[in-house]
Amino acid sequence: MKRRVVVTGMGVVTSLACKVSDLWSAVLAGKSGIHTLSVFDTTGHKVKFGGDIPDWQTDGYIDRKDAKRIDRFTQFAMVAAIDAVTDSGLDFSKEDPFRCGVVVGSGIGGLNEIETQNERLLTKGPDKVSAFTIPKLMLNAASGHISIKYGLRGPNYAVATACASATNAMGDAFKAIQYDDADIMVTGGAEAACTAMGLAGFANMRALSERHDDPQGASRPFDADRDGFVLSEGAGLLVFEELEHARARGAHIYGEVLGCGASGDGGHITQPDAMGTGAARAMQAALTDAKLNAEQIDYINAHGTSTPLGDKAETTAIKSVYGEHAHKLSISSTKSQLGHLLGASGGVELVLSLKAIENNTCPPTINYTTPDPACDLDYTPNVPREREINLIMSNSFGFGGHNATIIAGRFAG
Repeated sequence: MKRRVVVTGMGVVTSLACKVSDLWSAVLAGKSGIHTLSVFDTTGHKVKFGGDIPDWQTDGYIDRKDAKRIDRFTQFAMVAAIDAVTDSGLDFSKEDPFRCGVVVGSGIGGLNEIETQNERLLTKGPDKVSAFTIPKLMLNAASGHISIKYGLRGPNYAVATACASATNAMGDAFKAIQYDDADIMVTGGAEAACTAMGLAGFANMRALSERHDDPQGASRPFDADRDGFVLSEGAGLLVFEELEHARARGAHIYGEVLGCGASGDGGHITQPDAMGTGAARAMQAALTDAKLNAEQIDYINAHGTSTPLGDKAETTAIKSVYGEHAHKLSISSTKSQLGHLLGASGGVELVLSLKAIENNTCPPTINYTTPDPACDLDYTPNVPREREINLIMSNSFGFGGHNATIIAGRFAG
């Protein structure tokens, strides 16, 4: 029999707030974390706004000397993980380290370090490239440093599936506990691609919004006037735990992870399948894994990036899976407020979905002003809505045709 998995701790780092309670309050208030970028000089860039964290610091979490030896995305992961573990009440010194693991997703990894050391290589020569370059830029640095901090010796690896990374990572963590490979998993995603190269790369492929006159209104998922996503950075980490283990220590349980699904489009490297076939496959796989009917889901935290093709394809996919129930669902995209955290987005969005269950409140899709006939579902426009929420689905779809879906529900004992 598969073991049951619950969530006992959560931590976030975003441009809107860096504490779960603060983030939830800001989301319900309809606030935006998007602004003029300031972590690097945007002179000459086509796009100059996004969701960076200009006042970022790790004091109180990571020793300053150690912080200099890890990339920004790993710093985000570490801070979110420390908050999640603290929130969970776990004392890893009392746990079997071989039964505790880490799986963290990131779409790009240490892009800051790549840019910094490439400049040093070109201007100062090979001997001036830092000895910490490779340990800082590698995608598995986040999971590695979290495991080192807590001495965790169970399953430990990174997942890189672009914007689906965190959700794929959480799906793997869920399975590790279900199938008795671990009792506790720290999981989620982290990303720090608000860099000169990251911004230019996405802008030049015409993926980003160019609503320069209104940065906070630029991310407008499912709206007819959407013109691209808004680049952001941050992390979302959660503690997944086997139910009886959590019960034995009297842990607070935010919800139960019930199923996950994944698929590939097998089509274009950046464009989604126009009919959302792969996305629908991932959603249906998650429902099947959770042994649920589509009619039982109350709320979907949509991938909803604010791109013309992506939002339409996701709407089509939802309707193909849910049929008539699609029009009874509450759906929202919290990327309207946070921008797109790429490989970290799924972690933050599962946190917000669990808060939606806890508070029986759907977060809004802000900046929704002009309905799109091709996106004709209930996207919770502009203001939060109170309703009974027992079961949620969270979607993440990435370049490369990667699709990942996770389902969680109210813990019923």
